[in-house]
Amino acid sequence: MDHSHSAHGAHSEGGHGSFGSYMAGFVLSVILTVAAFAIVMTGTLTGSNALFAIAGLAFVQIIVHLVFFLHMNTSSSQRWNVTAFAFTALTALIVIGGTLWVMHNVSMHMMSR
Repeated sequence: MDHSHSAHGAHSEGGHGSFGSYMAGFVLSVILTVAAFAIVMTGTLTGSNALFAIAGLAFVQIIVHLVFFLHMNTSSSQRWNVTAFAFTALTALIVIGGTLWVMHNVSMHMMSR
């Protein structure tokens, strides 16, 4: 019987975070969420400035989740995960961007009549 795998199976080869890294990710996520709520609730930024600030905080929070919770990094063992994520993000960007472009063009052509 092969005892090279632990009770956790294939996930035992490392790459999982420690309690400290999970707590760091959690604390960063809470700080970023509170910052976004603070921007809206205090009204310190309005209009497009608030939109850009919240979008920036959301982007940083995505990075925090990818690094601290999904353990994506530049190591060779994560190469396929990062490649799959990049492909998914690019596909979503093309679909969303294309949809917005088509909707904008339809809107402009409907208004010209």
